[in-house]
This record gives sequence, structure tokens and C-alpha cells, in this order.
Amino acid sequence: MSVNKVILIGNVGQDPEIRYIESKRPVASFSLATTERGGVNAEGVQMPDRTEWHRIVMWDRAAETAEKYIRKGTKLYIEGRLRYRTWEDRNTIKRTVTEIYVDTFDILSRPQAAERQP
Repeated sequence: MSVNKVILIGNVGQDPEIRYIESKRPVASFSLATTERGGVNAEGVQMPDRTEWHRIVMWDRAAETAEKYIRKGTKLYIEGRLRYRTWEDRNTIKRTVTEIYVDTFDILSRPQAAERQP
């Protein structure tokens, strides 16, 4: 038996990028930030917050929902699985990326508008 499961709660770093592949199949990708709060360690030294950035990928209906409702600053709950992808760039340099393929998600809060329209 094996398990490949990721659970994240974080804030969207940029508006989703939507593409259509394989006969108009939608795929959305964006970054998600998770932050571990710092504190004071045993020696009394202040430890800073630590932010990790994750590459999120949504397919089909989830991608359509992302296109309509997810924006930079949205707080999300995500359940998914890790995927690793390798390719060669234009300069034939081998690149690797780690992505989270979303199985389920919830929008926990939306970003506040900077200025309200009258």
C-alpha cells in the first residue's frame, strides 16, 4: 500500500493562469503560500516566519471554478497529490518542478477589495 496525499491551507500568490489542452480541456495553475509562524526558541532567539511556495494545478471543473472565483490573496484549503515533472528548456537545460494536483478544495475567504466602489 502507498499514499500520496497533500493537505495545504494558504493564500494564492497570483491570479490563476488558465490554459486549454486536449480538445479544450481546462487546466489552471497558480502559486500558493503557506507560512509557519516564527517564535522564540529555547535560547530566547526570535525565529522569523517561514513561507513556502507551492505550485498548484487544477483540471476540468476545478479549473473552471478557479478561473471564476480564485484571485490573488484568496485563502484556500487544498487536498491533492504530489507530481514531479521534468523537461528541457530552450537551452537544453534539464528542469524539474514539483506540483500539487488538486483533488478537492474549499475557498475559505476571498481577498478584500483595496478600494470599495461607491
